[in-house]
Amino acid sequence: MKIADLITWFEAWANPAWCESWDNCGWQIEPGILQMNARVLVCLTPTLAVMEEAIALGANLIFAHHPLIFNPPKSLCSGDPIGEMAKLAFTHRIGIYSAHTNFDQVANGTADVLAQILELEDVSPIVPTQAGLGYGRVGNLQPELTLQELLTTIKKSLQVPHLLVSPTADVQQTIQRVAVLGGSGASFISAVVKTGAQVYLTADCKFHQFQESRDRQLILVDAGHYATERPACDRLAQIFRSLKLDWVQLSHKDEDFRKFY
Repeated sequence: MKIADLITWFEAWANPAWCESWDNCGWQIEPGILQMNARVLVCLTPTLAVMEEAIALGANLIFAHHPLIFNPPKSLCSGDPIGEMAKLAFTHRIGIYSAHTNFDQVANGTADVLAQILELEDVSPIVPTQAGLGYGRVGNLQPELTLQELLTTIKKSLQVPHLLVSPTADVQQTIQRVAVLGGSGASFISAVVKTGAQVYLTADCKFHQFQESRDRQLILVDAGHYATERPACDRLAQIFRSLKLDWVQLSHKDEDFRKFY
């Protein structure tokens, strides 16, 4: 499959026009590669380490969740990360494409994959955006789990050693309804409360957002940005493999920029 055909297929599924006004979905760098057979390296964040990996593996497309460029740069200079990425992209003819808030909304996107990992049933978006699509997912555990069991499941499934969790006196309480949203989901707390969820799994939550959740009887679970979005990148690589591309791999150089010690 040509790169142009792959992008056409993807955008019919997750249209970049659905991205938020502050976002930058779609082509970040396209160095004249559209008619090449797609050799795709999927990653969460396009970094120099991922670019070097793509060069070593002979990839011609880095397909990332996070955009390389959020704001228009005023200059591209040697030694600047974006400048170096652009230089390497054009030198080695490796495109960089981002699917961010458009990919968050769709089936098998960031939130949907989290809901599937926790085996939630009767799932619906926390905030619907259009028919069948939206931000986050909320659903029911069948069978129900204690809070302790749920936290253990999250740690094991997302492969994280620690979680930030709202303090609660009873970790043996029964949990049935759970909301999930990969990445920075603290701004959705009010919407989550309206869904009747008892627990909200997301990332990048601040001190006072834990306070807000406690005051609204919602147990907030922060598993980290990387851990809550990386599974969807893995799923995307699997989907691309089903399209019989020349070559697809999930990056091994993707980085979690925060570590627990």
